[in-house]
Amino acid sequence: MCGICGFIGKHALISDETLERMNETLVRRGPDEGGSHRAAGVGLAMRRLSIIDLEGGHQPISNEDDTVRVVYNGEIYNYRELRATLQQRGHRFRTDTDTEVIVHLYEEYGDELVDHLRGMFAFCLWDSRRERALIVRDRLGIKPLFYAQVGEVLLFGSEMKAILASRMIHRDLDYQALDAFMTFTYIPAPLTIYKSVRKLEPGHM
Repeated sequence: MCGICGFIGKHALISDETLERMNETLVRRGPDEGGSHRAAGVGLAMRRLSIIDLEGGHQPISNEDDTVRVVYNGEIYNYRELRATLQQRGHRFRTDTDTEVIVHLYEEYGDELVDHLRGMFAFCLWDSRRERALIVRDRLGIKPLFYAQVGEVLLFGSEMKAILASRMIHRDLDYQALDAFMTFTYIPAPLTIYKSVRKLEPGHM
């Protein structure tokens, strides 16, 4: 199943401990291992359920010069085809996992990398050269992704409780979401039960 979480931006409450606490909430999604990357203004973490490349698929995964990193939840069905094309274009792969194609697709196509992906996925990619992040959810919304903006910090997670574990979120109820739940018995995206947390909609970045 796997799970991802993290933050982009600077805030007094952001620390290694914050990132670890957020990631711990996702252990049930990824019992096999955890991984993280921490640098100025960015923290990426994930819990992994090992399916493809059991030994070499540790995340976050980076490109050749470690300037682009990704944490990812999902499965890219056409990754072998994409990998072969990218290798022909000169990209060098360190693993056999489907995750690694994402960083090389970004190098090749930028934000249009999603046009080449066939599968179910949610991921956060960090480009340290441009100091920009990209969070993406698959077209059908099979893989969940929540986010929250706190000042200049963007928090994200596969589950809302990862964001809440940051201890930076006000838990004020969203009464529009509550009304939707009473009407439809579910809360439609982008709403959540809390005003401060939103779901990334399917097919959005």
